[in-house]
Formats: sequence, structure tokens, C-alpha cells
Amino acid sequence: MSDFTFIDLFAGIGGFHQAASLHGGRCVFACEIDSQAQLAYNTNYGLLPYGDITTLDAAIVPSHDILFAGFPCQAFSICGNMHGFQDTRGTLFFDIARILEHKKPTIFILENVKQLSTHDKGRTLQTILYTLENLGYNVSWKVLNALDFGLPQKRERTIIVGFLSHDIIFEFPTGTCVGDLRDILLPDTEVEKKYFASDHIIARRAEKHTSSYSPGIWHENKAGHISSYPFSCALRAGASYNYLLVDGKRRLTPREMLRLQGFPDTFRIVCNDAQTRKQAGNAVPVNMISAVLKEVLSVNGKTKT
Repeated sequence: MSDFTFIDLFAGIGGFHQAASLHGGRCVFACEIDSQAQLAYNTNYGLLPYGDITTLDAAIVPSHDILFAGFPCQAFSICGNMHGFQDTRGTLFFDIARILEHKKPTIFILENVKQLSTHDKGRTLQTILYTLENLGYNVSWKVLNALDFGLPQKRERTIIVGFLSHDIIFEFPTGTCVGDLRDILLPDTEVEKKYFASDHIIARRAEKHTSSYSPGIWHENKAGHISSYPFSCALRAGASYNYLLVDGKRRLTPREMLRLQGFPDTFRIVCNDAQTRKQAGNAVPVNMISAVLKEVLSVNGKTKT
């Protein structure tokens, strides 16, 4: 498949969009409720996302080849009873399911946190898979780590892939390429002073911890314990900028956070620091999704015998 069309649900700032564009995809519809993420999305892709997916009439969604969605994980009120849609009503996953039911795209790729695979002793994921299979899809899932796909960020995510064809043989990419922080971090001379800790705080941290890595990301938890790695721990929408520290000296800049998620420097930052940090923390890792999509697009000729 080449020159495919796609829709981008729970789009954020377009991690799926970035990955799909690398493979010739054209976005025909996006949905994102956050107004600041909408602004960033529209600025960078020339497409203003629809707002609240729960009010979206599936009939107005354009036909498309691939559905992408990095949906929020909510507890299922009656998860595990294997009642199909009855198990998913009232959750945002149901909105994906009803669009799949109405539009029947050839392929979907969904992304969620690693914990989805174990939530409620695995019953949440099983309900999701059961619902998708009842819609006629051949479904596979796996937990992948952005660290294995050229990004120096330990970010494990549950990826779910579905095909309408049941003759498809699909295998997830393994990923063997660890990224280098030196490709992500800006020189200190190019970083504004506001991102640096005071000399006093830097000295106190140095007394507590000696790192084996340079450059390295120091992880300081709420109790003050410090560990360091040649990669970043997972970015979060909340307080990542407080607990992830470059060489114990400064916070990551918004541009560095976007780079950790695989966004190119051509991605325009149009929101303030707080909003951009939130957007980066909510984003899907572009490199990882690109690797999955490459495998998805290559399976047309690989069918069961």
C-alpha cells in the first residue's frame, strides 16, 4: 500500500501523523479535544482537528485506509465479561470501535500505555481485543519500547494492530537501534538560563550522585534519590521537566522533549513551555510508530498458506 489515507484520533500534536507522512500517508481527518494541541496540530499540518470525539458522528468521518489512535486508558466499568460493545460503552475506546464499525478501514494501529496489557489482570486488554475481533479484524498486540527504535527514551507502550484481511501474516518489528543523547541535547550555550538550576542545587546534587554517563539524564524522585542513565526515562504530561535533569544541571527544553519523541526540528512550537511539555509527554514516539507502520505496509504479499 502506498499513498494511503488515514485518520488521526486522539491526535495530540501528531506523532502518528509524523510517522504516516514518512511513508506517503495523507491525513483526511483528525480529532483532538485539547485546544492548545489543536493549535499546534493545525499550525504544523494545516488541518484543524475536530474536538470532542464523544459527539462525533461517525458518518461524517471521511473514508480512509488506516485508522490511528493513541487513546486514553480508562477503567472499564464492566470489563472482563466479554460482552463486546457492552463492555466498552462509556469509555473512549468505544468511540474508536464505533468508527471502525461504521467506516471499516483496512488497517488500524492503536497505542496505549504499557500498563494496559496488565490492567485488571489483563481483562481490559482482552475486552479490547474481543471487541476488535468481533468487528471483523485480525488483531495482534505487543509492548514495544521507544528505546529500541533510535530514541534515547525508555518509553514502553502497548501497540495494537488490526487488519480486515484474515490472510495477513504480521510480525512486529523488534528494533535494535538505541538513540544517542548527543543527537537530542542542545549545547548548554544554546539553552536559556531559566532551564538551569542554581549553583547551590547543582552542587548538592553532585554530592549525592556521581554519574557514569556524560551526557546523561539524572532522574531525581520526590524523595531526592538520584539515578542516571545514558537515556531519558519516559516523558510524562505532568512533571517530567522537574525530575529529568541533563547532567544534574538543568531541565530539558521543550525542543529536546520533542526530539526525544522523534519530532523533527521543523515541527513548529507555537504554545508556551508548559503546554509544549504536556504535548510532548502525551505524544507517541514517531520512530517506533514508523517502524510498526513500515511492517504493516509491507505485509500485503505475506499471506497464510
